[in-house]
Amino acid sequence: MSNSVFRFATVSGQNIHWFLKRNCSVTPSQLGWLYASLCVVSLGIGAVFWMLGAPLVLPFAWLELAAVGFAFMLYARHATDGERIALQGGRLVVELENGGDYERTEFLPHQVRIEPQASDRSLIEVSGQGRSVRVGRYVRPELRAALAREIRMALRGA
Repeated sequence: MSNSVFRFATVSGQNIHWFLKRNCSVTPSQLGWLYASLCVVSLGIGAVFWMLGAPLVLPFAWLELAAVGFAFMLYARHATDGERIALQGGRLVVELENGGDYERTEFLPHQVRIEPQASDRSLIEVSGQGRSVRVGRYVRPELRAALAREIRMALRGA
């Protein structure tokens, strides 16, 4: 199958891969550098005010940086979330990563069902051999039906 047939997948030889990931504008390392620069500026300003006789500015700067650091950690924890679906070696492999948790499920292509969970705009349920996995979180709801059709088409060709 050629790559022109697929909208969401990457084809390499006999393998077909779908990489569905969160749309993040800032990587965790960029966020770390941003936080470090914010700390330098905020603590520098707080230290200047502390030396000028305003002792409460510095503790509030620390409190602010702790709150911002906590928010940045939550963001960075989910920045690399994603779903990887691969049709390779006679198996359909679904890998999910969410907040550092990793889940891998393998299916035999001829025994798998691909269908929306509730409606055309709901998550796609991949099920077979007594297991099921929901994918499509990182695809716009109106495109999930097209993704499901694409995966079904690839399975038929396997």
